Amino acid sequence: MAADNSSDRSALKDFLTSIATIKGDLSNITAPPFVLADKSTTELPRYWIEHPDLFCAPAYEESADKRLLAVLKWFLASLKGQQYAGREPHEGVKKPLNAFLGEIFTGSCGAEGEESRLVSEQVSHHPPVTACYLWNDTAGVRAEGYTRQEITFSGSVNIQQRGHAVLHVDKFDEDYLIPLPNVKVKGILTGGTYPELTEHCSLVSSAGYVADVDFSGKGFLGVGGHKNHVQASIFKSDGAKHKDPVFTVEGNWSESLTFKDASGTVIDTYDVTTAKSTPFNTSSLDQQDAWESRKAWGDVISSIHQGNMQGVADSKNSLENAQRELRKQPQTSEEKWEALFFCRVDSDPAAQRLLKIAGEPLDAKDTGGIWKFDAERWAKIEKPWRGALTPHG
Repeated sequence: MAADNSSDRSALKDFLTSIATIKGDLSNITAPPFVLADKSTTELPRYWIEHPDLFCAPAYEESADKRLLAVLKWFLASLKGQQYAGREPHEGVKKPLNAFLGEIFTGSCGAEGEESRLVSEQVSHHPPVTACYLWNDTAGVRAEGYTRQEITFSGSVNIQQRGHAVLHVDKFDEDYLIPLPNVKVKGILTGGTYPELTEHCSLVSSAGYVADVDFSGKGFLGVGGHKNHVQASIFKSDGAKHKDPVFTVEGNWSESLTFKDASGTVIDTYDVTTAKSTPFNTSSLDQQDAWESRKAWGDVISSIHQGNMQGVADSKNSLENAQRELRKQPQTSEEKWEALFFCRVDSDPAAQRLLKIAGEPLDAKDTGGIWKFDAERWAKIEKPWRGALTPHG
């Protein structure tokens, strides 16, 4: 949420003053155009597959403990892209566009025939929930999850995530619970914004291993602590917990990570700053469906790239007003709306088993249900996905 000149800083100050008086969730609040990113929240899951080799790596490890280590490495290496939405840390953080109901983002990473693919959809607007499915058929790896982001402000922007994600490896028929960490965006009042993850979370393997992850950051007013610090340990989930970790990890999730075995010997390092992401491929705009994110937000994104803040505001208001009108119509109201590629289910046994080990409930009230990918619908449906109906009315 960086401001680039004095007028922008003044507008940002006014914006922060206004939201500081609001109680509750700020997820759908209208932010000044200059703090907006050039992508929607539906696009953010792409960073889980921007390094396809890491996404697929668990499928090629023969031991269960090393498979969880590979999952942990993938998870930690994905954080920089997710939290900065593809920007470099020195560029600061900007607010992604609030996805509208029914918005979809699709694409792939990797060589033809070996792609890692993504489908992401905004399945609910009140509350705002994004569901996603990622898969690589060659490696037999797939992941699905959904999240509701609840945003509050208390000097920093606090982003709480409700929901879960599960990674599955076909070869070993194993599931892994993937946490969705809460985020604090700090440095807003000084204009040098950056995200911090400052809580504990766990990755849980159905093969009997757990990775405990502890995030920490700079202290109050930047005194003490280290920015984006993380340390983790992997152990058997049979009560041994922290007594005998088989692997440990420590470092900075936006810079570098060091991996050690039980003896403390360094077995791997990963430089987050120099790791080259694989280009993400989407259909050209003229081939995209009207409900696809980049096409629907095209005028807004173009105006952001041009630095045309009035164009951003006008185009964004046009789309959002059209959405409000659609929601007023009985046949397109939120109550009657059906997601295209995800469906509500009554239970998710795999997630429930893993969440129980992590000591967390599967609470569907905060996310409007439990959301699962509909592979059959994805395989059969043709464009235009919703016929003549478009996000613009």
